[in-house]
Amino acid sequence: MAAKENLKYKNSVFVDLFFEDESAEENEISLYNALHEDPLPEGTKVRKIRVDDVLYMNFCNDISFGIEDKVMVFGEHQSTINENMPLRELLYIGRALEQIVPVRDRYRKRIVRIPTPEFYTFYNGKEPWAKEKTLHLPDAYAKKDESPMLDLCVKVININPEEGHEILDRCGILREYSEFVDILRKHQQTGSPDAYKNAIEECMKTGILADYLKKKGSEVVNMLIAEYDYDLDVEVQREEAYAAGRQEGIQEGIQEGIQEGQREKLEELIKRKLKKGKSIDVIAEELEESREVIAGIVKMLQDT
Repeated sequence: MAAKENLKYKNSVFVDLFFEDESAEENEISLYNALHEDPLPEGTKVRKIRVDDVLYMNFCNDISFGIEDKVMVFGEHQSTINENMPLRELLYIGRALEQIVPVRDRYRKRIVRIPTPEFYTFYNGKEPWAKEKTLHLPDAYAKKDESPMLDLCVKVININPEEGHEILDRCGILREYSEFVDILRKHQQTGSPDAYKNAIEECMKTGILADYLKKKGSEVVNMLIAEYDYDLDVEVQREEAYAAGRQEGIQEGIQEGIQEGQREKLEELIKRKLKKGKSIDVIAEELEESREVIAGIVKMLQDT
C-alpha cells in the first residue's frame, strides 16, 4: 500500500520523515511523547491514516495517525500561516473518522467511542510568527457566539531554531528537521543550482539527519523540488489574485472617476442654464436627461 501511495502522491520531507520512511513510526512516537507529559509505553502500535481529499496538486504536507485512544493530525507550513487551518482540519478529521469508524457503527443506538483528536501545525516559515499560538474555529464564524456549539482548535508551534521552542529539546528528530530546513534556506539564498545538494552535504557532515540523508539523498532532492514547485504555485496564485483584485480596483476607480467627472460637468451646465433663467423642463430637454435627475441636482445645488 505504501509503495502505491508514494507513486501517487508527492510527499514533503516532513511527511516522509514522520509518515513514510521506515523510521516514521519511531519518529511519530517521539513527536507524541514530546507533546505529552506521559510517554507512551514500549511496544505501542501506531496506525497511519491517509486522507486523500485534502491534497493540493497531489502534494501531501499533512499527516495523521492513531495512537492508543487519540488521533493526531499534523501539518507543516514553510510559507505564510493559513489562519483557516481550523476549518481545514475540521474537514480533515471528518474524512479521517470515515476511515476509523466502521459504517455499521455509525447507525448504532448506543454511543460509539471515537479517538480524541489533537491538531498541531509546525511553522518554520520566514515571516515573523509567535512562538506558539492557538487558532480557533469560532473566530471564523460570521456571527460570534459566547458559547459556540462547535469548536476546534489548532496549536501552531514555531519550530524555527531561533525561536527556541521547548519541543525541539524534547524531540530530537524534529529539532534536526528544523535545523535541516534552516540550512537549506541559507543555501537557497546563494542562488546556486546545487543548493539542495550542498545543503544535504553540509547536514551529513554536521550530523543533522545524517542517516536519513545518506540513505535517501537523491529522493530528498526530488522531494525538495516538489516542495519548491508547490510553494511557487501557491505564491504565483496569490500574486495573480492580488493583481486581479488590484486591476479590478483600478478599473472601478477609473469608472467612478469618469462618472464623477461627468456629474461635475452636468452640474456646471445646469448652473449656467439656471443663471439664464431656464426651467427644469427646458434644461432636461436640452441636456437630454430625465426631469427627475435634473430636479435632484438643482435641489442639491440650492441646498449647498
